[in-house]
Amino acid sequence: MDVRVQEAAFDPGGELNAFTARQDGAGAVVSFTGIVRDVEGGLRHMEIEHYPAMTQSAIEAVCTDALGRWALQDVLVIHRHGQLAPNDTIMMVATSSAHRAGAFAAADFLMDYLKSRAPFWKKEVTAEGSQWVDAKDEDEDALKRWSSS
Repeated sequence: MDVRVQEAAFDPGGELNAFTARQDGAGAVVSFTGIVRDVEGGLRHMEIEHYPAMTQSAIEAVCTDALGRWALQDVLVIHRHGQLAPNDTIMMVATSSAHRAGAFAAADFLMDYLKSRAPFWKKEVTAEGSQWVDAKDEDEDALKRWSSS
C-alpha cells in the first residue's frame, strides 16, 4: 500500500507504470486519475487544505478496508493539496488484483470515499471571489452503496 498526500505535481503515466511493474502475479491493474475541472467557467484555481497526519491516516485506513473487502494485491493513492489550476492532476488511485472485478470495485470504492469522506477542504477561487465547495448529494449517495458490502 502506498498513500501519498503531497503538494507537488506528479506524472500519472509514470506512477501507473511503476505501480504496474511491482505487481508480480496480478491479473488486473485499474487506475483513475482526477483532474481539476472548471465546471462553471471562470475558475482561477482551487485551494485544497488538510491536516497532514489526519488525512494520511484516514486514507490509509480506507485503503486497509479496501484490501480487506477485495482480494487486492496492492493499492496506490496519491492526492495533492495546495493551489491547483484547471487541468492540473489532483489525484490518482490504482488497485491490483488477480482478477479485474476486485480491482474495479476497490478503485470505485476508494474514489467514492475520497470524494465524500477524505478530510480535505476545497475552496474555489474565481474573479468574483472564493467559496468553499460543499458536499454533493450524489457523492453521498454513491458512498452509501458500500455500507452494506
